Amino acid sequence: MGSFKGHALPGTLFLLVGVWHIWSSVVRYVSNPKSFRVRVWNPVPGFDGKLKYMELYVVAIGAFLDMCIELLYSTHLKFFVNGVLNPHHMNDFEHSGMLLMFFVFGVVCLLSEKTSFLPLPEGSLCLIAATAFCAEYLLFYFHSTTHKGLEGYYHLLLVLLIGLCILTTVVGAIFPTSFPVDLCSGIAITLQGLWFYQTAFTLYGPMMPEGCQLKGNMISCRSTDSELQDMRVLNLILGACRQSTMDYNKIELRVSSELTAELEMDVNSVFNVRKCVTKREMVPSSCLG
Repeated sequence: MGSFKGHALPGTLFLLVGVWHIWSSVVRYVSNPKSFRVRVWNPVPGFDGKLKYMELYVVAIGAFLDMCIELLYSTHLKFFVNGVLNPHHMNDFEHSGMLLMFFVFGVVCLLSEKTSFLPLPEGSLCLIAATAFCAEYLLFYFHSTTHKGLEGYYHLLLVLLIGLCILTTVVGAIFPTSFPVDLCSGIAITLQGLWFYQTAFTLYGPMMPEGCQLKGNMISCRSTDSELQDMRVLNLILGACRQSTMDYNKIELRVSSELTAELEMDVNSVFNVRKCVTKREMVPSSCLG
């Protein structure tokens, strides 16, 4: 994924899925807190059920298209050189393996939900999703690209976010009624998508830090001080992304709580009026307020 498009495409997929996961988690919890269950994917309501599996199709088709780009287009079909894997395209092979896991996850979920060939409980689907995140974690942890300098620090922060995705997904399988766990899972996926975008704009776009430049497939900086300053900026950016996501969720929860309280007041008022009418009394002002 050593290009702007190579980071923006998976970033878009993670961002869309993450934001949708956060929204759906909050809506389901506010609608009925007692029956809340952790979901590794969320159906799209309305439209006579035609878009119910939209999230799974986005994951499966998006991962498949990105995998084809990495494996077929980026390598120019030059898979082997002198009987071994082409060393100039090791990144593309690694990314293809990671994307294959997310494609398998999407297909397995579709088979489980739409057919009777592979019925799996939600906990099993959570563990399959965790397996896909584990493949992504291993890829970036043992990446064939450099682990030093600015690019290495980007990969380090990304690995931390992926680890958070693994943790929340596995815990969701263990505690299937936990709303905080489900919400944190959506936040982790969203942050990962935002970080892919940050990487695309910074390392391969117009936001290259001062004193650093892209030479071939390497990011080089004029001095160590430039790298340290850029790393501090990265810490601030990641913290700002995390804080903005948390603030957004707090606003959602506050608004949802207010709507729930108003709904409960309206329901109680209706019950009071019905009680008074059942007793064949005049409806006093206390019943109406």
